[in-house]
Amino acid sequence: MSVQTTATLLGDLVSANPNAARVLDAHGLDYCCGGRRSLADACAEADIDADAVLNDLSAAPEATGVDATALDNAELIDHIVSIHHEYLWREMPRLTELANKVARVHGGNHAELREVQKTYQALVLDLTDHLMTEEQEQFPAIKADRADLSETGVAKLMGEHDVAGELLARLRELTDGYTVPADGCASYQALYAGLAELETDLHTHIHKENNILFPRLLSNA
Repeated sequence: MSVQTTATLLGDLVSANPNAARVLDAHGLDYCCGGRRSLADACAEADIDADAVLNDLSAAPEATGVDATALDNAELIDHIVSIHHEYLWREMPRLTELANKVARVHGGNHAELREVQKTYQALVLDLTDHLMTEEQEQFPAIKADRADLSETGVAKLMGEHDVAGELLARLRELTDGYTVPADGCASYQALYAGLAELETDLHTHIHKENNILFPRLLSNA
């Protein structure tokens, strides 16, 4: 992996080593929608010691999976759909049932669960529309070289991720970082574990589009 410094962009850190994503997530640093910021700028904004984060990043093991940066645009799109879209299509209904059940059973003692349920429903609605648009319109157009590759067109694609990012941040806030209370049942635990996993996967998903695919489209426009 190339030498990383506090001047390195967050998105480039994760592109160089996908395992850096978990380190940045642990520090609450947005590398997907906010991936074009340097580590120094992001840490200054969050009042975090950038050198300490850099040390944690240096200790992250090298990733052994697919190198998204080595895929061409068509291959990267197929990878995003088969890995991340399929995950969401499979996982969103399961978590919807859990969110409804947990809110119904525990909502009396934990009022925040109603807001968790409402926020998650908003995320599902946003993602459902977004995924369908990408699969049926945007991605086929990109693969066929028919997409709008202007800055405005790419900015629109990237902007659609901002709503999901904000809703994810709200879920993390409402759940205190997905911390299950002492009286949380197995379903409660499964819900929070599933939401945490969905957050991690969606951050990686958005990173691959915002920081790898879409900049390529601009550079080739």
